[in-house]
Amino acid sequence: MTPQAFAGTLPGFGRDGGTRAGFFGFGNRNGAGGGNGGGAPVDNGGDCSDVQLVFARGTGEPQGLGIVGRPLAQALASELPGQSVSSFAVVYAAASNQRSAGPGATNMSQHIAAVAADCPQTRFVIGGYSQGASVTDIAIGIRGAGTAGEAIPENLNDRVAAVVVFGNPLGLRRQTIAQNSPAFGPKAKEFCNTGDPVCGGGNNFAAHLAYPRNGSVQEAAEFAAGKINEG
Repeated sequence: MTPQAFAGTLPGFGRDGGTRAGFFGFGNRNGAGGGNGGGAPVDNGGDCSDVQLVFARGTGEPQGLGIVGRPLAQALASELPGQSVSSFAVVYAAASNQRSAGPGATNMSQHIAAVAADCPQTRFVIGGYSQGASVTDIAIGIRGAGTAGEAIPENLNDRVAAVVVFGNPLGLRRQTIAQNSPAFGPKAKEFCNTGDPVCGGGNNFAAHLAYPRNGSVQEAAEFAAGKINEG
């Protein structure tokens, strides 16, 4: 999330004219944190990864994995040295009015369904940062987490090994994924820094930007890798 986009994360501040990054491709599928931001499902070319990180960036960030997703992809690959790890950057506008979360959830869910069909052994780690966390909430079926969007098909719930979110606006309602999702709660980990106004109602915007450098990303990678290794 950019500081300019910060006001759009707070209730009542979003406007229809919010900044939109647009739906366009970014990068290619790879094994160490590059995001495939294309709108079409990944063309695996017969080469399916063991694990795929599907991550939604924060408000105002350019298309891609974003400031949290990039280091998370690298850390996850490091935690799973014996497995191939790819990544996909959810394609959505990340607009400041927050109304793009629903379409982002639809992109996340449809991508997972497409890859799951083509790659029956691939398991997923999903997540997001800031508005991207709302994208994830909607994709796992939490009602009222944002604008309407498609959820991951229930028959694929077991293919999602872990959920990791950072600065989740759901926290402003004093709620958690564990409280709202019996299916995904046990395999979810949420990070909300003290003072973060987006998830904790604080007034320290620096806290919302600190996830890539305060150990949260590494902790999330270790958690997700642990869930993968549980089988």
